[in-house]
Amino acid sequence: MHLPRPPRRRSAPWAAAAFTATALAAGVLPAVAADTASTTHTARVDSALSSAVAKGGEAKFFVVLEDRADLTAAKKQSTHAKAARAAYKALRANAEDSQKSLASFLDQEKVGHKDYWIANAVQVTGGKKLVDALARRSDVKELVKARTYKLDDIETSDARITGARTAADGGTVGDASPTWGVTDIKADQVWDRYQDRGEGIVVASVDSGVQADHPDLVDNYRGNNGDGTFSNDYNFYDPSGECATSTTPCDNAGHGTHTMGTMVGRNGIGVAPHAKWIAAKGCESDSCSDENLLAAGQWILAPTDHNGLNPRPDLAPNIVNNSWGGGVTTFYKDVVEAWNSAGIFEAFAAGNDGDGTTCSTTRAPGAQDTSYGVGAYDSTGRIADFSGFGPSPVDSSAKPNISAPGVNVTSAWPGSAYNTINGTSMATPHVAGAVALLWAADPSLIGKIDETRALLDEGARDVDDTHCGGTAGMNNVWGQGKLDILASVDAASHTAVAVSGKVTDQATGKALGNITVRASSAASGTRTVTTGSDGSYRLTLAPGTYDFTLSGYGFRSRTLSGVELTTGSPLTQDVALTAAPSRAVTGTVLDTTGKPLKGATVEVNGSPLAPVTSGSDGTFTLPKVAEGTYALYVKPAQPVLCNGAFTDTLTVDGDETRTVRLPARPDAAGHTCAPSSYAWIAGADKVSLSGDEDAKTVPLPFPVSFYGVKYSSAAVTTDGLIDFLAPRIGDYENEALPSQAQPNGIVAPLWDDLALDKKSSVQTATTGTTGSRKFAVVWNNVLFAGSSDRASFEAVFDEATGAITFQYKSVPGAGSSATVGIENQAGTDALQYSSDQAVLTAGSAIRFAQGATS
Repeated sequence: MHLPRPPRRRSAPWAAAAFTATALAAGVLPAVAADTASTTHTARVDSALSSAVAKGGEAKFFVVLEDRADLTAAKKQSTHAKAARAAYKALRANAEDSQKSLASFLDQEKVGHKDYWIANAVQVTGGKKLVDALARRSDVKELVKARTYKLDDIETSDARITGARTAADGGTVGDASPTWGVTDIKADQVWDRYQDRGEGIVVASVDSGVQADHPDLVDNYRGNNGDGTFSNDYNFYDPSGECATSTTPCDNAGHGTHTMGTMVGRNGIGVAPHAKWIAAKGCESDSCSDENLLAAGQWILAPTDHNGLNPRPDLAPNIVNNSWGGGVTTFYKDVVEAWNSAGIFEAFAAGNDGDGTTCSTTRAPGAQDTSYGVGAYDSTGRIADFSGFGPSPVDSSAKPNISAPGVNVTSAWPGSAYNTINGTSMATPHVAGAVALLWAADPSLIGKIDETRALLDEGARDVDDTHCGGTAGMNNVWGQGKLDILASVDAASHTAVAVSGKVTDQATGKALGNITVRASSAASGTRTVTTGSDGSYRLTLAPGTYDFTLSGYGFRSRTLSGVELTTGSPLTQDVALTAAPSRAVTGTVLDTTGKPLKGATVEVNGSPLAPVTSGSDGTFTLPKVAEGTYALYVKPAQPVLCNGAFTDTLTVDGDETRTVRLPARPDAAGHTCAPSSYAWIAGADKVSLSGDEDAKTVPLPFPVSFYGVKYSSAAVTTDGLIDFLAPRIGDYENEALPSQAQPNGIVAPLWDDLALDKKSSVQTATTGTTGSRKFAVVWNNVLFAGSSDRASFEAVFDEATGAITFQYKSVPGAGSSATVGIENQAGTDALQYSSDQAVLTAGSAIRFAQGATS
């Protein structure tokens, strides 16, 4: 019988550094590096971890290393994109260098690990022996038990609004009046006085996700292509794995949708309704684990595709909202410092642990000195009785930094609805949205964290309440006082130049909506806006020389080069675009072996055209594609097997014909698979296994490299598994890979509920000569538990190439109940061939090739 594994939770493969390859003599493991142990140094071990492992227990915990990256160069960069790239480079380089010795030690001990660069920490699971060994290492600063934090508790009156906003909620159907919070911080006056609604600024959240198609949020989601299609890569990230698919934004708690609505929502609910937004789902629901928060924190600094790969720090947001907390977190102090070095402004909720009188009730990370913490007040101007007060219980710093509306706040809610709720969670996005207004009005402030905080503090309305210490101007109840973004914008520099205009069709004069207007300057970077339905656009830019590029589907792109912007001279720049003719795009999709592939989806990203699927002969036709440059994206239908997705630039300047051969699908470490020639190796040496659940460790005739770690032995199980980490972890029902649930570090030629009887055996065999040997683990005539079906299959390790080949002599049901693939030692990366899919055939072979591991 099998015990079910815990529910699968996908993890960010890019967040886990690959396991480091170490040159070894056959069967010999590396010595511990000289800097790994000390007779005098003992790292701090937090009390929660000590308690968890005191009586033989195991715990998931983080090894925090001593070294920190030098972020000085990042802080000196002239643009936001350059700063983010420099910070990312410095953090990755520092982590890769300082974690090498620790990774080597963990690999030697067969301990799976997940490595993070933004906080220079490594996640492991183990008991007291491992804790003690790690604490003695001179490169380790502290060991911290994995924790789960909470989204800021929702103090709610249960006043959910299921339809449009009403006058009682501060607005009317359609063009609603602003909510009381928006007017209280005077954001609406900034709109009117400065014609500023956050244009060209990107905000983000680390929260429970966002309903991307909420009517008040869909238009300014950065992933909205404006033509009915969405590009979620680099715009939404779900390390928690809770969304139905990792490519589709979701919110299973409502919290993230509500906070995003307050930042940028339309219909009167948002402070900066023309800013763009992206989001990382760092919280599984109303709780947020360390590992997902760290993965989200990394993604904010360097957004990735939906697989967590191909990071793009140049696409980092300007601002990030965090309405969660609790306890003490080492990591987010490091994360905040990393964000700030990249010019990303962060706002944190001060927490809802207050009672109206007691001091030192703020919560980390909002209570930490590096964070900009936000308290809450109501529409009568009174501090909320739940709002956390300072001084900080973490480091005695003055907290909160500022206060904002946080009681009876109406904002977006999943289901295209609204909800009116309370909390410092609701106050914090008022601050994040306010910074978007400030930076849009004064782009010289973009990325300048200290100067921005100073202007927010200067503009705040003082409230004299010193019962927790401080002064009338800065105290531990209100911080600097009530947020007043109009005063802050008034106090900012007004040297920026407003550029506005209208984009039309040159032939008809018709206004063109959803045209992207991109302004680029070597000194100031790039800002982007899209035209409204009336063709209008507006952008405030620092003085200088810019190139303006205008583009949109169905029209030829146009660039206006060398446009000089001078303080005091607003520019009206109307632009007419020429329509582009349509052409036919046809082609054929082939699989990795070169055979025509039926049912593949063919998309022209950047166009509103509906995807088409390839026919039985692999052919496809897109009859009318406007001339222009796009991304041609082709993905195989399920089951994908070894086929990967294809992406390439498609330039349409006439009728186009493309033959697309799908690449091999890689995992994060670069492993790939492909059908191979069948060459069965008969078993020779019996492995002493029996019954339904059994495992036996066998020696390997040559060192086997697996995800960068070399092994001299492995455990073979009755259930069609080879396990490099443990001789017997437990009995687990097979499931999709990867999963951080045990077992990890596995080779699965046919992972299922299998058993051995008198007609069955498991054997090994070694063939060839030194340097070109093959080692086979062979399951002969094994029985599927609870049935009379039997299978014969094997896994073959190749000394010369490092490849692993699965061969199938007989497979009843074509493997319809089995998992086939390989998974790394942390359960964060895998190359799955199939899971519960009838795709295996007798006399077939699948070869898994080793990829890059660093």
